[in-house]
Amino acid sequence: MKAPQGRYAWTATVGEKGQIVIPKQAREIFHIKPGDTLLLLGDEQRGIAIPPKGAFAELFGAAFEEKEGEGI
Repeated sequence: MKAPQGRYAWTATVGEKGQIVIPKQAREIFHIKPGDTLLLLGDEQRGIAIPPKGAFAELFGAAFEEKEGEGI
């Protein structure tokens, strides 16, 4: 079965310390480099998601942006 374009699936093994290795192909496709910080989102029903690297900055910005008319 061929995956739809732009969709991927990989497996990773959890080590004794709870660490996983992100497969090389995934690191290359998503430009993940050593030292990068990744955001993990969890939903007990749907599982764990790792959004794109820039999502953290967008989420942080959205959470703390000032609404029009608000100020300090």
